[in-house]
Amino acid sequence: MTAIQIGRIVVKTAGREAGKKAIIADLIDQNYVLITGPKDLTKVRRRKVNVGHIELTDKLVSIKRGASDDEIIKAIDEAGLTDFMKEEIIP
Repeated sequence: MTAIQIGRIVVKTAGREAGKKAIIADLIDQNYVLITGPKDLTKVRRRKVNVGHIELTDKLVSIKRGASDDEIIKAIDEAGLTDFMKEEIIP
């Protein structure tokens, strides 16, 4: 079972960004997390989302809590996941 944690790659399952991938940048409470695409990479802007509207993947990127989009893009490149992040899942 994958856990909700900072740096976990997720897939949005609801809303206009459904099918796009994002990364958990911060944990707000048990129901909400802060995600970011980053927007330059996956077109998902930084926002608070309900954990029921995301699906966790088994991929994890090493970032610190509240990392900037630039830091996140650098971590994605270092992990070799840039192409994986750009892929869309068709809902």
